[in-house]
Amino acid sequence: MTSHPTTSITARPLAELFELLGRRWTLRIVWELRERTLAFNDLRRAVGGMSQSVLVTRLTELFGAGLVADVPGGYRLTERGESLVREITPLEAWASQWGVRD
Repeated sequence: MTSHPTTSITARPLAELFELLGRRWTLRIVWELRERTLAFNDLRRAVGGMSQSVLVTRLTELFGAGLVADVPGGYRLTERGESLVREITPLEAWASQWGVRD
C-alpha cells in the first residue's frame, strides 16, 4: 500500500489492515476459517459466489499478511489470524445492532 501524505505513521498499520480486510471476499474468507480448516473447494463453497482466481488471489494476500496457512487438509487461520478474529468478533454484535434501525 502506498501511504497517503496525510496518513500518519501510527495509523498506517490500521489503514493497511482495513485495506486488506476491505477487499471483496477477504473478511468472509477469514470468517469461514475461524473455527475450522477447509479444503480449497470447501472454502469456495462456504464463501459462495467467488471465482477460483479471486480465491487464489485473496488466499495469497492472506498468506502474505500471516493470517492464513496452507496445511494438510486445506487452509486454516494462523495464530495471528485467530487473534484477529478474537479482536473483531465483538464487532459482529455491534454490527447486528447497527443493522437494526428504527
